[in-house]
Amino acid sequence: MSTSQLQPDRTNISGAQIRQKFLDFYAAKGHQVLPSASLVPEDPTVLLTIAGMLPFKPIFLGQRPAEFAKAATSQKCIRTNDIENVGRTARHHTFFEMLGNFSFGDYFKEKAIAWAWELSTEVFGLPPERLVPSVFEEDDEAFAIWRDQIGIPPHRIQRMGADDNFWTSGPTGPCGPCSEIYYDFHPEQGDDSLDLEDDSRFIEFYNLVFMQYNRDNDGQLTPLQNQNIDTGLGLERMAQILQKVPNNYETDLIFPIIETTAEIVGLDYHTSDQSTKTSLKVIGDHVRAVAHLIADGVAASNIGRGYVLRRLIRRIVRHGRLLGIEGPFIDRVAATAITLSASAYPHLRERQDAVKTELQREESQFLKTIEKGEKLLADILAKKPKQISGQDAFTLYDTHGFPLELTEEIAQEHGLTVDVAGFEAEMEQQRQRGRDAHETIDLTVQGSLDKLAEQIHSTQFMGYTEATAQSKVEAVLADGEAVESAEAGTEVQIVLEQTPFYAESGGQIGDRGCLCSDTCWVRIEDVQKEGDIFVHFGWIEQGVLKPGDFVTAQIDQACRRRAQANHTATHLLQAALKQIVDNSISQAGSLVAFDRLRFDFNCPRPLTADELQQIEAQINAWIVEGHAAEVAVMPIDDAKAKGAIAMFGEKYGAEVRVMNFPGVSIELCGGTHVNNTAEIGLFKIISEAGVASGIRRIEAVAGPAVLTYLNLRDQVVRQLSDRFKAKPEELPERIANLQTDLKTAQKELEALKSELALVKSDRLLNQAEAVGTFNILVAQLEAVVPDALKTAAERLLQKLGEGAVLLGSTPAPDKVSLVAAFSPAVNQKGIQAGKFVGGIAKICGGGGGGRPNLAQAGGRDPGKLAEALEIARKELLDKLGSK
Repeated sequence: MSTSQLQPDRTNISGAQIRQKFLDFYAAKGHQVLPSASLVPEDPTVLLTIAGMLPFKPIFLGQRPAEFAKAATSQKCIRTNDIENVGRTARHHTFFEMLGNFSFGDYFKEKAIAWAWELSTEVFGLPPERLVPSVFEEDDEAFAIWRDQIGIPPHRIQRMGADDNFWTSGPTGPCGPCSEIYYDFHPEQGDDSLDLEDDSRFIEFYNLVFMQYNRDNDGQLTPLQNQNIDTGLGLERMAQILQKVPNNYETDLIFPIIETTAEIVGLDYHTSDQSTKTSLKVIGDHVRAVAHLIADGVAASNIGRGYVLRRLIRRIVRHGRLLGIEGPFIDRVAATAITLSASAYPHLRERQDAVKTELQREESQFLKTIEKGEKLLADILAKKPKQISGQDAFTLYDTHGFPLELTEEIAQEHGLTVDVAGFEAEMEQQRQRGRDAHETIDLTVQGSLDKLAEQIHSTQFMGYTEATAQSKVEAVLADGEAVESAEAGTEVQIVLEQTPFYAESGGQIGDRGCLCSDTCWVRIEDVQKEGDIFVHFGWIEQGVLKPGDFVTAQIDQACRRRAQANHTATHLLQAALKQIVDNSISQAGSLVAFDRLRFDFNCPRPLTADELQQIEAQINAWIVEGHAAEVAVMPIDDAKAKGAIAMFGEKYGAEVRVMNFPGVSIELCGGTHVNNTAEIGLFKIISEAGVASGIRRIEAVAGPAVLTYLNLRDQVVRQLSDRFKAKPEELPERIANLQTDLKTAQKELEALKSELALVKSDRLLNQAEAVGTFNILVAQLEAVVPDALKTAAERLLQKLGEGAVLLGSTPAPDKVSLVAAFSPAVNQKGIQAGKFVGGIAKICGGGGGGRPNLAQAGGRDPGKLAEALEIARKELLDKLGSK
């Protein structure tokens, strides 16, 4: 298609048309149009896709050759660094689309600027007099192109500093100047003092990055052999300009979502006040983000990108409540967002059911959290405080997941404030506790190491290839203090010059073994790492140990082999999960011990029995196939380019160790592994369960630990077979029959208890008190379970006629059970069973409620039951006796 066929469209242009015109324009210029990459990037150092160029980063960094000389995309992106500004400014978003054209050593500044100008003025029809370009203050070449070839008056070309107009990939590497195009909403203000920082007048909509230099370690810039172009045009911003609306939210990309929300609430956006509009905008923005995140395989959790999703969903619920929406609604609004984006992102429609399911699950869970938190907050407010304390607000937040914003909102409704400073202080204490909990060495030991840091060199680890090493003792610590010597019977921490012992890291526990010499023998139980220093924790069994001594360090090779088998098995497990369940699955934590392994991963649902069987079979197949390990140390960017998986949250240096079992698994890992998968022997899954919302855990054994596990299982089966006089294969049926018999017996027992309760209750009829036309019965039945107590109360009320029955019992030494049954005439007096019995239950340290005519409650203090029943009796007599 030639550019002459792309006619300007100044009116009634949709966001979808803007996107397509951009892609068509650059396709006509020889660019390969590529689909958007996932919001879950391949780059393990980045949480989410935050820029249009991110999928091409390996090409720009020279890690991967380009398949095309020129490319164009519409890339979906998410950023949450300015989340508090969403809905409050005209242009801040969490989810946005970045239209980009890229050159990989093909064209450079001249064509990039000329084409950007042609697209803006001829295709999109923007008036040239409303466009203002900026350039890097030292980029005379770009300035000259804008002035001489495009024809922009020099005073309208703004030179800007490096903070605004110089792009870098990091402290070193490719970099270069930028040129940006701004749209002027108020050209009538003239050109005398153009201020591109004035958001009310200017909006930057197109950014051109000229990658022309490489910066070395000394900060020197040298020209790149292949100079690249990376551009970004904000789709929402261009839509605002062309559709002539006051902000991005009122474009056709977002406004239909806002309208759907407004319809649910029953209001009109345009006539709403500013705070209402803000909430509608937040929902409009966030719903797009959560729909795309879930479609790309992200599940809500408390870590990583799962936490981003959870936070966005909870903000949607929060703003829905500010609008007056009490129940679930997000999936209805998301349906509109999916319809708007389905043509550009077909997989969003394909994953619509998954999006709906995840939204409903997470929203429902949060609504329950809110309901529980509101009840707890009501108890706090009932004490008539002058202010909600920071400690109370923090307890609601930390223990029950109740947002601080909601606490503030409800407090405000009661004319109170929240001690936010106190809340933040509690939060900081929690963070400190978290930091302290992650220390792997006693603080006393760490303090001593800090003092010795200048004398102690980094420990050289030899354990990848050696099981034994001769080493010099650098330091000996006892009771947290450096000592000149330690003798038999002393618990010590030892630092060696070099060691074959693996120190706990990456989920793998430290090695065990011994240190020995002519003068001593030390049993090593654990090894931890403090910075680059390996600390050996042990017990001197014989002799005396001093700093400066030379010892033979010997690991327990049986334990090491078990750890190696389990660690490699975790890699195979992750690969199998990605292959069989979902390729988007990523690690959320792990434990590699001598006797077992544990692997946590993000997944919104339990795995089926069939999936677990397939995973186990696949891993054992890889073990039998005998895949040899390939280990290499390389720059981290090279490792990423090879597709190595990194653990999110782990910190990696410039050089990384890559553990590769070709065709099966490739990960960044510093742990110890088998040389060939065949060394594992066997893999067995023990259990699969949820450990947090969206996080599943598989526990398994591998290598020699499988035999231990199977022997234990065999022993249990033999014992059961002997006890039940049945063959192992007959045990499931025999146990099922016993369970059926037990359930039948339990039902019969409950029926007998209910009959006994009724017999006991009939004897209480003569204790009823008459108050006018009402009969009141408040009494205690000993050792009656709640269901039987309920049946008795209903029966007594039926026999008494109009009136009220309240029964109490202690079904267990630490439990109180209460039931209230009120007739309709009692309800008409304004007395409801649920509220009444709930108040009485508080006397016994409990609570409860139910319907106006029948309600149950419980407590934890049987010693207060008699007092509670007497109070209930007096209240009923008083309320029913009054006219």
